[in-house]
Amino acid sequence: MASTSVSRTVPASPDKVWSLIGGFDALPDWLPYIHESTALEGGRVRRLQNPEGEIIIERLLDFNEAERHYTYAILQAPFPVSGYVSTLRVHTIPGRDDIAEVQWSGRFNPVDATESEVVDLFTGIYRDGLDALHAALSA
Repeated sequence: MASTSVSRTVPASPDKVWSLIGGFDALPDWLPYIHESTALEGGRVRRLQNPEGEIIIERLLDFNEAERHYTYAILQAPFPVSGYVSTLRVHTIPGRDDIAEVQWSGRFNPVDATESEVVDLFTGIYRDGLDALHAALSA
């Protein structure tokens, strides 16, 4: 199983960051790669659409409001992986209430691709997503 993780410090309190990204259906609010999100099954599943019109369906596996993180699995996507599970987490930074660290990590099995190809793919998605989050919070 392959994995990757990207962290980024962002210019907002952990509570403010979580209020933006903590909703399982909130990706279009901060992630340019996702143009549309539709909540299904009472909010436990999200149907996403990217700029190319491709559909990604993900299921919420774990959600912890107090600790500011959620974990989800991909059920359907145009990515060369299986068994994809990812966590998005907001960390406090001791002694600072004006910044937070956001960590996006995932593990997955490559399918018809090399491990380095899928690690690079998701590292890029996570990095670009956290860069977009930083820009949204800086505006």
